[in-house]
Amino acid sequence: MSFIDKIRACNAWRPADFIPFVLEGQQLGWVRRSAAEHLRRWPNAFAIIGDRIVWSDSSLDFSARSQVLDEVCAWLAEAGITGPLTGERYPFTATTREQACCTIDRACAPFFGARAFGQHLNGYVRTAQGIELWVGRRSADRRHYPLHLDNLVAGGLPYGLGLKENLRKECAEEAGIPRELADRAIPVGAITYCRDSETGFKPDVMYCYDLELPQGFVPSCQDGEVESFQRLTLAEVAELVRDTDAFKLNCNLTIIDFLIRHGFIAPDEPDYLELVRGLRSPLP
Repeated sequence: MSFIDKIRACNAWRPADFIPFVLEGQQLGWVRRSAAEHLRRWPNAFAIIGDRIVWSDSSLDFSARSQVLDEVCAWLAEAGITGPLTGERYPFTATTREQACCTIDRACAPFFGARAFGQHLNGYVRTAQGIELWVGRRSADRRHYPLHLDNLVAGGLPYGLGLKENLRKECAEEAGIPRELADRAIPVGAITYCRDSETGFKPDVMYCYDLELPQGFVPSCQDGEVESFQRLTLAEVAELVRDTDAFKLNCNLTIIDFLIRHGFIAPDEPDYLELVRGLRSPLP
C-alpha cells in the first residue's frame, strides 16, 4: 500500500451511478440511481425528470423544506435504507454552509449526496526527538469504524454552530481539551473528497486544524466515543497510514496533509504532486 492509495480510496465513485438532485436549477446533491425510486413516494415534493430529480415545489421556504426532508428521512431510516436518525442537523447546500436551503439529518445526508462539513484536529507535541502526534482509538460501539484509530479531535459541523464554537465543543467532549487550550488551534486549510458509501454519496469538506499541546497534557475522552489515546512519532503514524488500514478512512487524509505541511513527506516522495492535488478534490 501507499499514501496515494488512501487518497484514491476516499475518492472512489462513478458519476454514472448517480443522478443530480436539483432545486430551482441548482444542483444540491447526487442520488444513487437505484435509490431514486424511493422518492416517488412524495410526488408533491419530487419529480424524476429524465436523468435528474427535481424538488418540484419551489414555493417552500427554509423551514418547510426541512420539514419535508424530516418526513423523508424518518421513512428512509425506518425502512433501513439509511442508518438511524441522529438528530444532528446538517446544512443542505450547493455551496457554503451559510447558503443552505434547508437542513437534513446527518444520517441521511449521503442518501441525497449532500455536501457535509466537519472539523479535524491534529494534536501534537514537540520533543527532543521531533514531533509526536496524539491519536485516539474509537470505541468498540461506534457504528462506523469501531476500534479504528482517529485524529485527536474530529467531528461533524452541525447547522447553527460556528466553527470556533463547534471546535471547542468537540475538543472538550472527545479529548478533554479546555477552552483556553482549544482556542490555540490553528486553522490550516480544508480537505475535500468525494466517495461512494454504503448509504449514498459523500462529497465532504473537512476543515483542518493543528494544535501544539504541552508535554504534560494527556487527553481524556468525555463522551465515550474514544476508547484510548496514544502518542506516536511521525514515523510510526506515517507507517500506519501508508501500510495498514488502522485509521478511519478519511483521517488518513488529514494526517497525510499534516505530514506534508511539516516536511515529513517531502517532494522526493513518489506521487508527491498527486498527493497534494488529491487532498483537494473538486466537489461536484
